[in-house]
Amino acid sequence: MSKKQQCWGCQQVLLSPDKELSAILEYICTESNKIYNCAVYYARQIWFKTKRIAGRAELCAAMKQNRHFTAMYVSASQQVCNGVAEAFKSFRELNKLFWEGALEQRPKPPTYRKSGLFTVSYPRRWLKLVGDKIRLPLGNQVKAWFGLSEFFIDMPSNLDWQRVKEVRILPRNGAFYAEFAYKLDPQRAKVDSNKALGIDHGIDNWLTCVDTVGNSFIVDGKHLKSLNQWYNKRVATLKEGHDESYWTKQLAAITEKRNRQMRDAINKAARLVVDHCLTHGIGTIVFGWNQGQKNGANLGHKTNQTFVQIPTARLKQRIAQLCSLYGIQFVETEESYTSQASTLDNDDLPVFGEKPAEWKPSGKRVKRGLYRTGQNGYVNADCNGAVNIIRKVAGTIGIDLMELSRGALTTPVRIRIWTLNESPSL
Repeated sequence: MSKKQQCWGCQQVLLSPDKELSAILEYICTESNKIYNCAVYYARQIWFKTKRIAGRAELCAAMKQNRHFTAMYVSASQQVCNGVAEAFKSFRELNKLFWEGALEQRPKPPTYRKSGLFTVSYPRRWLKLVGDKIRLPLGNQVKAWFGLSEFFIDMPSNLDWQRVKEVRILPRNGAFYAEFAYKLDPQRAKVDSNKALGIDHGIDNWLTCVDTVGNSFIVDGKHLKSLNQWYNKRVATLKEGHDESYWTKQLAAITEKRNRQMRDAINKAARLVVDHCLTHGIGTIVFGWNQGQKNGANLGHKTNQTFVQIPTARLKQRIAQLCSLYGIQFVETEESYTSQASTLDNDDLPVFGEKPAEWKPSGKRVKRGLYRTGQNGYVNADCNGAVNIIRKVAGTIGIDLMELSRGALTTPVRIRIWTLNESPSL
């Protein structure tokens, strides 16, 4: 298997450092942020003056005499420079796409981070497993200033040390996490690529899923929506009378709590979708997605706030990651007119911007959640959209729609991911 096909996993563990270790972690994360900005400055100057992209070795050599580079363990400093080099490499590739006409907006070179904390990464070859703890070195400079040459973190019991490739210290909202990056072996499941699951995303109905073997379910998004609403109200109260830059420990704490809830929801929803495919032998997931749809969203102030803050893009990426692990084909398609066209009447599905002047759907959405077909039948509006998303690509990738039943469009199961309660219908 090539490197591009390898699957990687990450596991995060919340650290509980004492006062002394917390000060040292804050110090090395601050130095990491400064190294990043120094490396970005050097790479930007090289680009502006010579139109050349600085590589990893060049950045590390240029930063070797920098006082921030030597302020922490050298290999960790090199990892920061390597990250900057990768960012500029990606910028170069995007720039090529722009000049080839594949991108509408011209990309900008990576810019500087605000003052604060940044990730510190340690490759496994510089780490040591001592009993059930991992030793992380701090370098000679930290030892001279703080009298501490190393610190230890617990090794997760559910991970194999030989598979761990890197350990990262992540500072986030006043807390520190240890993130373990490890290699995953693909688990090829017995699935049929001719069987597909269509996904239509929304807000109250976060994911509406309909498959071609006659099943449908909705991943409830109302609780996620209420969590965001509570967070926004609390932030507005705490920031009342202050400017946008105002920030406190309490704001950091509720922000981190909200972010943990979002990550938990993403992992549970993605696993729910993929497990459904594995159970029913479904080998293709078709996700309806319009690129940049949140950038110009105009759904009203309240709906806009909820729509933009729901992390559906991250959920899509997580589903795609799990698909690559199990050998399920993940297809992303634009979803124009899927909510207007009637799937039971087999309406044509034009691409956005290419709709014929005479095009008209057979049915219409009569109210929220209910769609009336051209033959006066009633189906769930989001389920109708999910099937239309499959139809967008069915002819191209050879999906069989013969087993799709009308019952799947009228009685979807609603699943609440935090309580795992199910209701037979809406």
